[in-house]
Amino acid sequence: MSEEQEVQEAQRRKHLRSPLLVLNIINAGGNKTFFGYGKNISRGGLFIGTVNPRETGARFRLEIPLPAPILKIGQCECEVVWLRQFSKGSTLEPGMGLKFLDLPEDDAETIDRWIRHHRG
Repeated sequence: MSEEQEVQEAQRRKHLRSPLLVLNIINAGGNKTFFGYGKNISRGGLFIGTVNPRETGARFRLEIPLPAPILKIGQCECEVVWLRQFSKGSTLEPGMGLKFLDLPEDDAETIDRWIRHHRG
């Protein structure tokens, strides 16, 4: 996919989005570690900017702390559905697109409310 096609695809997404978030991964033992910064979130998933994306198809649990005024932490299983490797001279940030697999509906609605508030 060309860079121009990637930009067009990003613009066709169907849910509201907003840059934000520090994320934590919850590994099998329940331990939490810093994962990355979410750059774009919707009720369906998010983009994490990183020069070391995981492989497409990788699955893991995330904890997503939503800031004020929501002050709620959502948790869900995610899957890497696409990645963008670092490319010198590209205007697009490297990272990975994650799809939420089991985000509870009330958390999805909370994300929508947070985005509306954040956009003012």
